[in-house]
Amino acid sequence: MVKEIKAYQLRTKSKSELMSQLGELKQELQTLRIAQVTGGAPARLAKIGSIRKSIARVLTVTNQITKGKLREKFAGEKFLPIDLREKKTRAIRRRLTKEQAAKKTVKQIKKDAYFPKRVYAVRA
Repeated sequence: MVKEIKAYQLRTKSKSELMSQLGELKQELQTLRIAQVTGGAPARLAKIGSIRKSIARVLTVTNQITKGKLREKFAGEKFLPIDLREKKTRAIRRRLTKEQAAKKTVKQIKKDAYFPKRVYAVRA
């Protein structure tokens, strides 16, 4: 039925079309699995891998579309849902912000004010 589905072709379709195509692909996979059990032709059984990958492509595109819409919805908000935040690494996420790291204590501010950096004139 369906040969090879390309992701860029799927991106042009609506969500309902994608879901209907997903249903068709799953139905076709089911018939191929039945043929596998009953001992179908090897040429037909080779399609199982491509059908599974096509299903994965459809699901990936639907997830990308829904995530994109959610990103637009939460664009100006103060907090983002956890799955929309930047992943990075655990250490980077827990690291101090630049403002926090640059902040000085009252004692350090006084010390800097009382003992400024000395400027030396070097003879040429």
